[in-house]
Order: sequence, then C-alpha cells, then structure tokens
Amino acid sequence: MAKRDYYEILGLAKGAGKDEIKKSYRKIAMKYHPDKNPGDTAAEAKFKEAAEAYSILSDEQKKAHYDQYGHVPEGGMGGNPFDGFSGGGIGVDLSDALRIFMEGFGGGGGLGDIFGGGSHSRGRARGADLKVKLPLTLEEIATGVTKKIKVKRYEQCTECSGSGARKGTGKSTCSACHGRGEVQQVSRSMFGQFVNIQPCSNCDGTGEVIEHPCRTCRGDGRERRESVVSAKIPAGVHSGNYMTLRGEGNQARRGGQAGDLIILIDEREHELFIRDDDNIYLEIVLNMAQAVMGTELEIPTLTGKVNLKIPAGSQSGKLLRLRGKGIPRLNSRIVGDQMVKIQVKTPQKPSKQEREIYQRLADYYGGQRTGDSIFRKIKSLL
Repeated sequence: MAKRDYYEILGLAKGAGKDEIKKSYRKIAMKYHPDKNPGDTAAEAKFKEAAEAYSILSDEQKKAHYDQYGHVPEGGMGGNPFDGFSGGGIGVDLSDALRIFMEGFGGGGGLGDIFGGGSHSRGRARGADLKVKLPLTLEEIATGVTKKIKVKRYEQCTECSGSGARKGTGKSTCSACHGRGEVQQVSRSMFGQFVNIQPCSNCDGTGEVIEHPCRTCRGDGRERRESVVSAKIPAGVHSGNYMTLRGEGNQARRGGQAGDLIILIDEREHELFIRDDDNIYLEIVLNMAQAVMGTELEIPTLTGKVNLKIPAGSQSGKLLRLRGKGIPRLNSRIVGDQMVKIQVKTPQKPSKQEREIYQRLADYYGGQRTGDSIFRKIKSLL
C-alpha cells in the first residue's frame, strides 16, 4: 500500500524541530488555503495533506511514534495514536484541515484573523461546521447567482443571550480547572512523560460554572433554529467545488466562536446541453433539405436565443462554434464556446410525395459519374 512521508510533505528533513515544523506548515497552509484558492480541488488536497502532516509532527507523542515506525499507511494505523484519519488517500476532511489551520496559527477564524486581529478565547470550544449541498443549473453557473439557503443550526439563545444562565443569576469559578478553562493530563510512555492540555469539560472551556441554568436552553446557551443564509456563487463553478461561509455554522455552547458553513456545489444535469469544462455542446437535427441547401435557425444558449447560419452541404457530425456562448472560467475572464453538432435525419417512412422526390434524385445520381469512389477507408472508428 502506498505510503506518505510527512516530513517530505512539509519539505523538512527527518527529525526537524517544533519551530521548523510550524514555520514550514504555516507557509504551505497559507499558499493552499481555500480562501486563496476558491474552487481549486488540487490546492484543497495539498491543504488537507499539509494539515494531516502537521497534526502528526506537531504532537510530541505522535511524532515520536512516527519517527520510530516510519511512514504511516494510507487510512491510518488502527489502534495507535494515528487513529482518527479514515478512508483512502488524504484522511483529513476539509473541516478538520481548517480546524488544524486555526490551531496552527493560534486563531479562531479564516485568513482575516491572521492578517487583522481576530480573537480567540483559549480553551473555549468552537461550534461545529455544517455542510450543505447546493444544486445549480447550467444557466446559474454560466452567470453566477446569489442563493438563499435554509440551514438548521444551533444559534444563540434569545432568552439568556448565549450565556446559559438564568436572568438575574450569576456564575461561579469552575472547581475543576480553577477558572483557567483548560485542564492538563499527564501520561507516561516508553518515550517519557507527556502533558496534554485540553478544554475543561466541566465548564466547556469558559472557566465558569452556571449556578442556575436558563430554562429555555437548559444552560446550553443556544437553541436549534432554521435560518436563511445568503451565498453569492461565482460563475464557472463545477460539481465538487465548495465555498466556506465563516461563522455561519453551529454556535458554540455558552458563547465562543461559531463554526463555518461549507457549501458543496452540485451541478444539475441539463435537458439540452452537455458541459465539457468551459464549453457546452448542443445537438440539432436537420432534415435532408436543410442539410443540402443550408438554412438559418434560432438556437438556444444558456443566456438566450441566437440565430445560427447552417452552411449548405452540412454533414452529420459537423461542429459549428458559437464563440463566447459557453461558461466563464472560474476567477478568469476566459469564456468557453457553445459547440453545435449537426445530425442529418434520414426519413425512415417517407411519404408518397417524398418517395417521388427521392426517386427522381436516385435516377439523377444513377446516371451521373462522380469523382468519389463508392468504397473508402474509414478515417476513424470513433
């Protein structure tokens, strides 16, 4: 089974120190972050790959195991510190990678927090991310669209304003963490003593305990409601692309930062058009007279109808191009074309009048000598 070298992913030599690991990870994560590469699935894969490598090498215990046993097989090593990565290929999903990114930069948000002062309460839990699938038509993809999306999520309790405490009551210092909001767990192994710091489960990392919980949310600080979120989708997206709306996921318990809403694009099948990257294809069926004599037809496009001149003598399989009538390339000024494929229809049950016309044509051609041989080598089997 193929294996990955986490040091190689981060561009490091084996045994690199903690500061080197963090510095290299930050550089790679910034380069391939989804906010900088919207819709780029290759960049997303590298972003998740770097996050997985950093999550192992930045943890002393996991790094020690990795240095001892070497490469980690695809899908993790069941029953050891690498558990939690599931499936083939990169085992970290997007929400995991974003969480690791936030922790790696010591912040609680996206790129805006890194460049401009976002805040993060140490130890406080973060709300869970949500994922929704958004179906789009080719017409919407061709022009871009703003969509209203219904989301069922946890939002701040209106009764207690998210504090979790009944109005008029207070909070006391958590006895488990003594107000620090985090607890330490010390463990020993063959590699020595390790200290694990995590949010206090007794107070959810707030450092305070509610004496009289809110009757509406029972001290949770949030309620489950259905809301409408607006999402501006750029032109040119594909199925499998995603966009992240920061802070539009589930609200954290008793305050803290809300999670994100990840919108997955789902391209609907069109009744007429087939998409090939930036180009779209449409087939038109011509009768024998239109193909021989040529004609002008009104052709549907993704943005309306246009007139298309069909040249005389058109054959089945001929492609006509409507420039700029395809789909814009994502984050680019390039626009694809609409390709119109001609299919000439041969009558299977001609009428009496049609048979008379075709018979006259048959008699005409039967008395003529043409420059083309009846038998020719085919050019392609496709």
